[in-house]
Amino acid sequence: MRYNMPTEMVCSQLISFDLDDNVVSNIEFLGGCNGNLKAISKLVNGWTVEKIEEYLKGNTCGRRPTSCADQLAKAVRKAYEKSKESA
Repeated sequence: MRYNMPTEMVCSQLISFDLDDNVVSNIEFLGGCNGNLKAISKLVNGWTVEKIEEYLKGNTCGRRPTSCADQLAKAVRKAYEKSKESA
């Protein structure tokens, strides 16, 4: 299923991705540091929600308490929990 998740406190405004059980693919960021976010999207493509959280959760950007990578970890967890509720 395709998810479009808004972000908070970062330059990107939206993260879109496919979630098949707990595997994340086809990640796209709207806004933000284009080159870096494309690289992150390629690197974590096919990873599980848990692996994305393990590597990216808690990452910060400058003085912000979060980052686009952290927002991705939060978004995939939220989508995964939402998918389990509706199953």
